[in-house]
Amino acid sequence: MSTPETWIPHNREDGELVGWILPEGDGFVTFDLLGRQHTAHPVDWLDAEQALEALGIGYLANIYAYRVSADDWARVRIVELSTEGVTVKEDDYGDVVADLPRYRLPFPVTDDLRLLEDAPGPVRGQFN
Repeated sequence: MSTPETWIPHNREDGELVGWILPEGDGFVTFDLLGRQHTAHPVDWLDAEQALEALGIGYLANIYAYRVSADDWARVRIVELSTEGVTVKEDDYGDVVADLPRYRLPFPVTDDLRLLEDAPGPVRGQFN
């Protein structure tokens, strides 16, 4: 999926896309690069821009948990990201030759992808 036409891209000063701004009522809400709403309620335009710039893109390097099946969560890292979808790979702990499973997720991501510390239960990893 591509972003809805109403989503306005917001780029940092260096041109890097950091998210989108969506008009809502008298204000604006923001969405990060995973398509998740970032501001909880509408804010003014400048606050929306500042929220996305403060968020940056560093969170994309975080370790995540991905729900592979009902009770199976895997430790993953984001390896590809676009509005066509998000690819995550089971965490290889820096072993670039490790051939671990990859999963293609829809954009925007669902709550099947969460920060590792927000996983609702045990998360398996390469060394578990």
